Amino acid sequence: MSGVDWESLAEATSGAVGSLVSTTVFYPLDTCKTKYQAEVKSEGGNQKYRHLTDVLKEAIKENKVLSLYQGLTTKNLQTFISQFIYFYGYSFFRQLYLRKSGKKSIGTSANLVVGVAAGCCTVILTQPLDNASSKMQTSAFGKSKGLWSTLTQGSLGDAFDAIGISILLTTNPAIQYTVFDQLKLRLLREKNQNARSNGAVSKAVALSALSAFMLGAISKTVATILTYPAIRCKVMIQSADPDEEESQKKPKQPKTFFEALRAIWSKEGIPGFFKGIQAQILKTVLSSALLLMIKEKISKFTWVALMGVRQHLITNKKRAKSV
Repeated sequence: MSGVDWESLAEATSGAVGSLVSTTVFYPLDTCKTKYQAEVKSEGGNQKYRHLTDVLKEAIKENKVLSLYQGLTTKNLQTFISQFIYFYGYSFFRQLYLRKSGKKSIGTSANLVVGVAAGCCTVILTQPLDNASSKMQTSAFGKSKGLWSTLTQGSLGDAFDAIGISILLTTNPAIQYTVFDQLKLRLLREKNQNARSNGAVSKAVALSALSAFMLGAISKTVATILTYPAIRCKVMIQSADPDEEESQKKPKQPKTFFEALRAIWSKEGIPGFFKGIQAQILKTVLSSALLLMIKEKISKFTWVALMGVRQHLITNKKRAKSV
């Protein structure tokens, strides 16, 4: 079992569990945000959703509040897999860089490159699930298809729609975790200095839940503002095609990044590139901050549990050899 990177595995497991919880908690808000972002003004300037709350009002009016959870299982599957791969890749590439460079800490630029590398690995493996979950969320309430039907309704190429933008958006979590790590290092350094100045016994200092939440919120806000126009284009491309009843009212959904840019520019102007950014920041900041808070709190438990599994496997291996 010496070939297993247990530290990266612990980081990946705690990160994936944190993502699963945060995604479930904020999923109704995510559905409202996604449907709001996906809509483009028609030629006559008409809009079904003028405000984010209009999505919620529609669900209540049609007595389909539970439809705000449509696609939750797929989203959780996609989130768990993508976050596990991302955190494992991020931890693996980070440790590899430190071993090869001989440095004790990683700088901002190197951290950004490591984050992008981990993000690219994640996107390539999970893009079909990402597309499927977006289509389920943006389908008319009560008309969302199952995972398999959604995945197989188009060609293989359709399953990888918007993969170019997704790769571009790997800079989002890369920026987020770079900012988070740098703020975390500074805060812990200050705590250690204060502890030593007060004559306290030197010991490992960990972030409090509140500190982790606040740093997560700040780091995700920075990443979201910098990448939001690409985020909205991606949602528009991934959204479900309008059903027969709405096909005459809604414009055709864009299929490429440049089509999305052109649609926003021609019908909504510059403000359109930031339509829904408040909802995006609210949802992503809260969910990402909760994710990082949970991850910080369960990392130690996850490490202890994995070490127990490792010891159990080693013991069984020794017994098998002795028989």
